[in-house]
Amino acid sequence: MDHRQQPSVRSSDRFDHCPWLFEKEATEERRAAQAERQRSLGGDSEVGERCYVAESAAVFPDVLRLGDDSYIAAHAYVTGTLTTGTDCTLNPFTVARGTVALGTGVRIGAHTSLLGFNHSTAPDQPVFRQPQTSRGITVGDDVWIGSHVVVVDGVTIGDHCVIGAGAVVTKDLPAWTVAAGNPARRIRDRRETGGHRRPSTPGGDDGAGDALARFADTVRTQAAGILARCWNGDHYTDRPGAAPSVRAHCDAVEIADLLLSSAPEQLDRTEHIERLTSLQDRATGLIPELGEQPPSTDADGFVGEGPALYHVLSVGYALDLLGASLPQPVGGVSDMTASQLVTRLQGLPWRDSAWGAGAWIDSWATAAHWNLRHPATAQLTPGTLEALFGWLLTRADPWTGMWGSPSTTAGRLQVVNGYYRLTRGSFAQFGIPVPHPERVVDAVLDHSRDARYFGAGRENACNVLDVAHPLWLCTRQLGGTGGGDDTYRAAEIRAWAERRLSAALATWQAGKGFGFGPGTAGPGPEPGLQGTEMWLAIIWLLADLVGRSDSLGYRPRGVHRPEPGDGTRHLHLP
Repeated sequence: MDHRQQPSVRSSDRFDHCPWLFEKEATEERRAAQAERQRSLGGDSEVGERCYVAESAAVFPDVLRLGDDSYIAAHAYVTGTLTTGTDCTLNPFTVARGTVALGTGVRIGAHTSLLGFNHSTAPDQPVFRQPQTSRGITVGDDVWIGSHVVVVDGVTIGDHCVIGAGAVVTKDLPAWTVAAGNPARRIRDRRETGGHRRPSTPGGDDGAGDALARFADTVRTQAAGILARCWNGDHYTDRPGAAPSVRAHCDAVEIADLLLSSAPEQLDRTEHIERLTSLQDRATGLIPELGEQPPSTDADGFVGEGPALYHVLSVGYALDLLGASLPQPVGGVSDMTASQLVTRLQGLPWRDSAWGAGAWIDSWATAAHWNLRHPATAQLTPGTLEALFGWLLTRADPWTGMWGSPSTTAGRLQVVNGYYRLTRGSFAQFGIPVPHPERVVDAVLDHSRDARYFGAGRENACNVLDVAHPLWLCTRQLGGTGGGDDTYRAAEIRAWAERRLSAALATWQAGKGFGFGPGTAGPGPEPGLQGTEMWLAIIWLLADLVGRSDSLGYRPRGVHRPEPGDGTRHLHLP
């Protein structure tokens, strides 16, 4: 049959069943229809930003509070009172009735029922005449409830729980529980593998997943001490004896969030926020190093080099993890025109310092991301983001997928390291596919064989990260999944990641953390906050490339987070 005669799926049906596609793919007509759908839900309803409520869902609430970036998918059935935090998903055929409260980041599998009400069962009258009761269901943050699960009235499911498919949950489950069965029973703590507590030393020979889980237990147990070690009584330092720095404070926030799900205990959350927000220069929106004058800017109003470039990332993400944001826009980015940006891009040192060029784009694009998070006070000049991606897409080398030129003395080092910085802040952060992903994999794997940077005892955090992230990004774009053989050069990628993962785990220093790496690059080989923050993220990327990141029990949410930000909706690319 001619493919033009095949029936097509209506966009409403497609979005109903795949609502995560709506924000990126919906037409203006579909967006208008969805807005009307949300306005007509009835009851006392409030729906957050970037939400989706399926046309085919039966949603008849008394009270509905749907947090930002949440959705109710096809044929769900919702009545009574439903409240959710941000990033919650009710997948197709989910039932939520009675009183149901979900935290942040909750995933409800298809055909699952949350029944926050009950019938009395007294023998003096038929069941259909019995009064209803409702104690309600409460689900914490970061919870995954699988498909075909039933949760009965009165149950509380703690933070970070995972409920296996087909379970019937009749009793409360404490935080970090992995449960399954009918009735649901605790299988293990999500932070563990197996049914016993593991010793607090990394490594081991009882399976790669167990080794990762034991490593995660070790670093989690020692995290508070490592942060205290790098606190001089008034500021954070990268390591004892080093000078206080902005990045050290931000690294401390990232490590505490990753391993302890809290702010570092040396200050309370409000004090962390006040210290970091006070660093921003009011005239430029940039953040100088501690004790230094505000950085000078170029003719277009944005900084050209120096610590302030990275502080756009480190301070912005640290505040984001603390539930805050930069108090004012980054001025040179909000005021820059598309033509000024193109002129700046053309003038970057692509031939001699591709890393420097990529770092500048990373900072500019991240500043744009933060500015767009403050629409009441900051806007980008129309067309600048489109100019950025248009310029990059048309300048990528089709043979490597990268920007810049290799060097006869340094090989691909500048190009590959610059590629990571460039794509991290632009394509990855805004959820835009990178050009020529298969050629990128070729180029990165070729670079990973350069013994000058990947020989025994020569690997530092930057060089490993700058290979691991492009491989992760391109693998996902090409449709692969961690550890599988379903994407381009999967076996080679997995073998490289396995070797790097084993080597990285062995470099942890008890009570001190990770060193950045050998030589004089970065902060050097001594363990400190920068090395620890970077290697923890690298280990997650490597573990995900081999399909075992779940064993770690953590997922980066800051500078090295795998998911894009929320700036994609501001783009209008062809």
